[in-house]
Amino acid sequence: MLKAVKLKCEYLENPIGIGETKPRFGWMIESDGQNVMQETFRVQVATDAGFDTVMWDTGTVNSSESVHVEYAGPALAPSTRYFYRVKITDNHGQESPWSDTGYFETAMFDVSQWKARFISPEDNDAGASSKGRLLRKEFTLDGEVAFARIYATALGMYELFINGSRVGDALLTPGWTAYKKRLQYQTYDVTDMLKKGANVVGASVGCGWYKGELAGWLGRRNIYGSRTALLFQMLVRYTDGREQLVISDQSWKAADSPILYSEIYHGETYDARLEQWGWDLPGFDDSLWESVQVIEQDMSVLTAQDGLPVRRQETFKPVSMFTTPKGERVIDFGQNMAGWVKFIVKGKAGDRVVLKHAEVLDAAGNFYTENLRSAKARIEYILKGGEAEIFEPHFTFQGFRYVMIEEFPGEPTVDAFTAVVIHSDMEQTGSFSCSNQLVNQLQHNILWGLKGNFVDVPTDCPQRDERLGWTGDAQVFIRTACYLMGTEPFFKKWLRDLKAEQLENGGVPFVIPDVLTGAMKNDKMVHDDHSSTGWGDAAVICPWTVYQCYGDRRILEEQYSSMKGWVEYIRSHAQNGVLWNTGFHFGDWLALDAKEGSYFGATPNDLVATAFYAYSTELLAKSAAVLGNKPDAEEYSQLHAAIVKAFQDEFFTPSGRLAVRTQTAHILVLMFGLVPEEHRARTVDTLIALLDENGGHLMTGFLGTPYFCHVLSRNGKLDAAYSLLLKDDYPSWLYQVKKGATTIWEHWDGIKPDGSMWSADMNSFNHYAYGAIGDWLYRVVAGLDTDPDVPGYKRILMRPQPGGELTHAQAEYMSVYGKAAIKWSIKGSNMIVDVIVPHNTTAHVTLPGASPETVSAEGVSFTACPGGAEAEIGSGIYRFSYPYVK
Repeated sequence: MLKAVKLKCEYLENPIGIGETKPRFGWMIESDGQNVMQETFRVQVATDAGFDTVMWDTGTVNSSESVHVEYAGPALAPSTRYFYRVKITDNHGQESPWSDTGYFETAMFDVSQWKARFISPEDNDAGASSKGRLLRKEFTLDGEVAFARIYATALGMYELFINGSRVGDALLTPGWTAYKKRLQYQTYDVTDMLKKGANVVGASVGCGWYKGELAGWLGRRNIYGSRTALLFQMLVRYTDGREQLVISDQSWKAADSPILYSEIYHGETYDARLEQWGWDLPGFDDSLWESVQVIEQDMSVLTAQDGLPVRRQETFKPVSMFTTPKGERVIDFGQNMAGWVKFIVKGKAGDRVVLKHAEVLDAAGNFYTENLRSAKARIEYILKGGEAEIFEPHFTFQGFRYVMIEEFPGEPTVDAFTAVVIHSDMEQTGSFSCSNQLVNQLQHNILWGLKGNFVDVPTDCPQRDERLGWTGDAQVFIRTACYLMGTEPFFKKWLRDLKAEQLENGGVPFVIPDVLTGAMKNDKMVHDDHSSTGWGDAAVICPWTVYQCYGDRRILEEQYSSMKGWVEYIRSHAQNGVLWNTGFHFGDWLALDAKEGSYFGATPNDLVATAFYAYSTELLAKSAAVLGNKPDAEEYSQLHAAIVKAFQDEFFTPSGRLAVRTQTAHILVLMFGLVPEEHRARTVDTLIALLDENGGHLMTGFLGTPYFCHVLSRNGKLDAAYSLLLKDDYPSWLYQVKKGATTIWEHWDGIKPDGSMWSADMNSFNHYAYGAIGDWLYRVVAGLDTDPDVPGYKRILMRPQPGGELTHAQAEYMSVYGKAAIKWSIKGSNMIVDVIVPHNTTAHVTLPGASPETVSAEGVSFTACPGGAEAEIGSGIYRFSYPYVK
């Protein structure tokens, strides 16, 4: 049996509204065989589901490629659905039938197709307003509808309604991009929502990221503009072939919304008494509604949605309701999350529900909001009275575990409240567990750190007056993120914004989308507003990591000029082009070896900056080689060698001592290959000594921590790596777990051992950066990785490395080829290793402490290797067992 299954186009199943003119196809292979490799494929694309009109047929292609197969047929038409199917053969002589049919649908490819205009329901002086507004348009259809698509976006956020029903389930649309350079529009299939005769489209708009408050500590708003606006175009195709457009123009009407106030940081106030029943239905009297204003906008920035929409993902019921020592009525949902609270309430007109949100309780058990800084995180709902009313916010979200009920008519019960979790609509692809329950909770916390912060952009935190796309946080966490979720479309969109926001000289802003450049030069702490080492390096590290995890060359092609621009920016600012010892840097941010009262770690900036300069240059050279750019590959390889030599001359003494005696300095030089080989052992020994001097505890910050365990395990110190992982007193990952954390903290001591809080200035309890340890859990503890020379899990590396008295560990990962999995367990004196290798891939298995002659492995021949035994295997399910000697 052989079949191509789980067809995807641009990583999505049956997408509509894609902007790619040469979309790519992928599939997984289903077979009851073992050692299955695809030998040929054939893809057909047609304009009809029956494939009577085939417009592209690859013919039989001799290739094992089953992902990223690029469309190469005639030019695709805009606003058109295409169907595709796949047939394959394998290395066992089997031929599959045609796969089930998949489809994709194009968006609008050209700005000239837009006939709609941006319409605003607000006046020029609305910059200070955080009110919601409503828009509506009644229109008539005079035939049977065969196809209807809405293309819509907003300056601000919007929700759409057709004939009284919500259009789609995406939230916080159109999402957050570099609005002046890239504004996403969404595509909706509304064929079944329309009827012959009178119809109505309605829209609700709010200020969102566009004109609302951002970077709250700087007091900034109206960064992109001061008026909300809607752009709406609906294409209707009748069964008789006619077409009709419904567009946003000056004929629309506007009115105030029941949303009196909505801000991302501060929450929402909604007065249900102001609801106008039937406003989004035909026949409503809108004679008292106002005219809209057509406003001029650059239409060239419009782009079809290339990221993943934010959607509701799961819900939580309260685990308890209690009264704090201060007398506050508080609900505990048991999990720190990003989203909002949905509630049901009954009362009289004018009664209010007022909720406030928090992540933690203070040492006395009271509701704690000081770490939110200026963010009010407040929801107020004013009842219209009568029957039970259900409410959830529209244009805001909060980071919270606890909710304080400040007002509520009658006696609230836990049944009335439901927490709604939102994040970008990524599929969970990875799971990890082991015999240590604290580590399992750590893994849970890492996953929830991602969920709470991947809300359209990779934010630092979801709760306080910040929630920005900090580049440093994203680059240290991206490899872990790629295990946990299907992040390729998410990062594709964000990296396109990074490229768009990159300065002409190649500098990279601290946050993407960029709302800080030009606003932080007078900041006493920062003194600049772009291009810090470890932060700007996201321009290189992130696309390279996506390529490694998905085997996607296109992201390197798209981002190459940005990657090169960043390295050239550094070269232009570096001493003799090789030592970066100028400019502002966050450095090893929040390291514990910082001076009292400082956020900046003790590792000197010139060492950190030059180390990351070397790393980014090395990755750029590798990227050039992947893309076949030999001149650049040679140039940047030579530059990398020059940087390494200059680094060694500057920071190593002739006797081989690293001149900077910090944990992070030693971690970076070992991780990035900056140590003269003859001095590697001394450098590793000094790192161990630095650990011992701190009782086996880390002292590292944002840039040293992600690599700590990797450096130890790669340099013969696996026991030290496990010891570091399993520390459960302060400072450590498991200290947070034992303090009750359900996400990753910003500070190692966000809550101190005595229960008091670290400074409220910067103390997020949902801040994923230190969750980068998740990468080590997958790659080393479980032993599941991709071969860097054969990326995207086409060749899988399976090498468990037991330690720390763990008796078992396992990881699963849904790669683009299918599920890869490994589970090892120690039972008595035996090691059992179970693996799953997806079809159309191979795996290199290394068994620690094994000898070839003692491994029980039906049909697999092992050979000796340093530290154990190894074998190359094809797809299938395997079990290996052998006497295990640690």
